[in-house]
Amino acid sequence: MAIFEELQARGLIAQVTDEEEIKDLINNGGARFYIGFDPTADSLHVGHFMALCLMKRLQMAGNKPVVLIGGGTAYIGDPSGRTDMRSMMTPEVIKHNSDCFKKQMEKFITFGEDAAIMVNNADWLLGLNYIDVLRDVGACFSVNNMLRAECYKQRMEKGLSFLEFNYMIMQAYDFYYLHNKYGCNMQFGGDDQWSNMLAGTELIRKKSGEDAYAMTITLLMNSEGKKMGKTAKGAVWLDPQKTSPFEFYQYWRNVDDADVMKCLKMLTFIPLDEIEKMEQWEDNRINEKKEILAFELTALVHGQEEAQKAKDAAKALFGGNGDSANMPSTELDMTDFTDGKISITDIVVKCKFASSKGEAKRLINQGGISVNDEVISTLDTAFTPDEVKAGLKIRKGKKHFHKITLK
Repeated sequence: MAIFEELQARGLIAQVTDEEEIKDLINNGGARFYIGFDPTADSLHVGHFMALCLMKRLQMAGNKPVVLIGGGTAYIGDPSGRTDMRSMMTPEVIKHNSDCFKKQMEKFITFGEDAAIMVNNADWLLGLNYIDVLRDVGACFSVNNMLRAECYKQRMEKGLSFLEFNYMIMQAYDFYYLHNKYGCNMQFGGDDQWSNMLAGTELIRKKSGEDAYAMTITLLMNSEGKKMGKTAKGAVWLDPQKTSPFEFYQYWRNVDDADVMKCLKMLTFIPLDEIEKMEQWEDNRINEKKEILAFELTALVHGQEEAQKAKDAAKALFGGNGDSANMPSTELDMTDFTDGKISITDIVVKCKFASSKGEAKRLINQGGISVNDEVISTLDTAFTPDEVKAGLKIRKGKKHFHKITLK
């Protein structure tokens, strides 16, 4: 099966500008394509995961990726999918986040001569002359057409700033610049980027008279129509310091039954014929499917060794022997104790099972917190340094574990 047909079979393709041309390009390794990533945090997250996997699939099929870090567009902020304006970041934060992205992407994409390249649009956007942009680029855009774009419609009620209004123009200019300098003939992105991507193909056509193409990736949604990759603690990050391999594994191990096969198709590199066989499994093998999904994705992001550790730790914990060797942990020191003790509410907050003491108290009162497999029934519960040193295994609900130790 050719790569385009495989992407279709996996449910990854949402919209395309010119299906036959795109199919011919990527099936024959003729795409010099780019995907943009705005460095709005110091780590990539699950929301970026499908784009990274798509780049990997296309590169394996002989196509050449251009990874665009939005060090310039991050100064503006993408209004797509937003009901409010993004916070402004300093140049120092943008650079730090961009450096973090690059390190993580190298796990997925092969960079080097005649392979993938990484560029930063700060290199060309920050030096643009405003009058030149207005004359050269602005003249190619219709305000009426721009206001019909979904990314702007949803912001009009609360107010769309002129700063954000320029984002589409900047993204279109990126495509135009990459087309001229690197021969980029395709752009890929999330389905919420469709309007911005069309603006780029149109700018290239108007300015150079040449064709360029766009394809959007299906957004990763659960069976309830909500974006996947969020937990009660926030985003599921690819950085192991922000989301541990164990937590990452557990996120995928706990996806809804209705989402398992979709995730196996869209996110893993398991051959489709094997996935089709899994679809025929009896319903009582659903947990086996979830373990395969969790292991495959954890191995992709963190490596086989960390994936195996996470799998072993999960099996041990849920098998009842309580092995916590690879469980997420927090290390306390003596400054965390008051009068020789630390309260259970403080511990719950330290574990990040709650964002405040008030929330921690509600969890405890509802019977949602256990320590060493015993449900905590009183807010007065506290622990001495010796008890912490011996090891405390904290559990929230049935599936969230954390280990507390002492330096």
